[in-house]
Amino acid sequence: MALKARIFKPTKNAMQSGRKGTRHWRLEFAPECQRYIEPLMGWTGSRDTNAQVTIDFDDKEGAIAFCEANNIDYTVFEPKQRKLHLKAYAENFSYSRVRG
Repeated sequence: MALKARIFKPTKNAMQSGRKGTRHWRLEFAPECQRYIEPLMGWTGSRDTNAQVTIDFDDKEGAIAFCEANNIDYTVFEPKQRKLHLKAYAENFSYSRVRG
C-alpha cells in the first residue's frame, strides 16, 4: 500500500495579520482509515498515525524530491496569488467618487 501525500503552501492565519509560516512548503499525508468517535468521552480518534505527521520544506522541489526518494504518491497544490487593493485615504474624498 503506497502512501499518498499532498504538498502545499500554508495560508495566512485568519485570526492574525502576520504571515508567519506561509513562506515554506508543507507535506501532509492523506488519511488511510476513517476517524471514529470514542464512546466514553466523545472525542474523535484515529488509528492512522501518518495523519499526525507534517514535514516542512524550504521549497517545492525539496518536498517533491523527498516524495520521489521514498516512493510516496503526491499531489502538488499551487498557492493562489494575493490580490492587493491599494488605496489612498484621499480617495475617500475625491470628486470622481460615486456618491449615493
